[in-house]
Amino acid sequence: MKRSDFAYELPPELIAQEPRERGRSRMMVVDPSGAITHDSFAKFAKYLEPDDVVVINDTRVIPARLFARPKPGMTRPIEILLTERKADRTWEAWCKPAKRVKIGDELIFSDALKAHVVDKHEGTITIRFEGDESEIERVGIMPLPPYIARPSARDSDRESYQTVYASERGAIAAPTAGLHFTKEILDDIASRNEIVRITLHVGIGTFEPVKVDDLSQHVMHTERYEISEEAAARLNAAKSIVAVGTTTLRALESAIRAGRFEAGRAETNIFITPGYEFRAVHKLLTNFHLPESTLLMLVSAFAGVETIRRAYAEAIAQRYFFFSYGDCMLLTRTALKGPA
Repeated sequence: MKRSDFAYELPPELIAQEPRERGRSRMMVVDPSGAITHDSFAKFAKYLEPDDVVVINDTRVIPARLFARPKPGMTRPIEILLTERKADRTWEAWCKPAKRVKIGDELIFSDALKAHVVDKHEGTITIRFEGDESEIERVGIMPLPPYIARPSARDSDRESYQTVYASERGAIAAPTAGLHFTKEILDDIASRNEIVRITLHVGIGTFEPVKVDDLSQHVMHTERYEISEEAAARLNAAKSIVAVGTTTLRALESAIRAGRFEAGRAETNIFITPGYEFRAVHKLLTNFHLPESTLLMLVSAFAGVETIRRAYAEAIAQRYFFFSYGDCMLLTRTALKGPA
């Protein structure tokens, strides 16, 4: 299939600009036949079977957008978006204006936080921090997606663009399907079903646009994930797995080998498109994704291209809200396939 096969027209007013009240989002439920039910996320637990194991991604978004003091001759700050930790204190980052930044330059973010540019490739630079790296939490800004059309992020986004179970720092974007949960809903689920935590630090690959029409030519950036020994054991005993979000699904599909989940830290650049044989996940909770995005391709692979096209058309007709702060959908596969 081609990138253009995943295009659709979305009225701009359906792009959510503000967070939904947690637990009160609308939820479209799509069963394996393609039949659609409209419900509220507050009813999520009623769609779980007793054997379902709910898997969540506990990554925590860092305020990855930083502004360095202008260099001599510049009137505006230098904007940095941290995209991937390469080593201790060392990050790959997007930079604007990149043409004014050179290897060896010092970037001053505050009196307590500086960095030196140690490498550069087109619009991407590598920086090594000096001083207290925890200062990023104070001076950084939450990296809201560009389709949230506000002049700047707000202090309240530090919590609203974070799941209630976020704990492991390292993501530059939220695993947005998890934004719908409240602690009360999690407790309710835990009273009936098992909940397993894993970690995938959401990176630039999740939302970088596909620029080629031939999907076989697109290369995903790598993202780091970790599955503990305890989590792997619980997953290997599970009869049915419900992934909360595409990031969770990608980690699970990357970690399964010969029908069993492997514990440990690893990297993945898995690119899931129609025709992919799923080996791990039976149900998927997910938000509505951008046209021609890798995430729309993933959900189309999971539930079927025509099913997703009909579901998205229905969501637009019923005025669902889309993208990070939008509503959600619950998808079910007919059956798991064996290991590839």
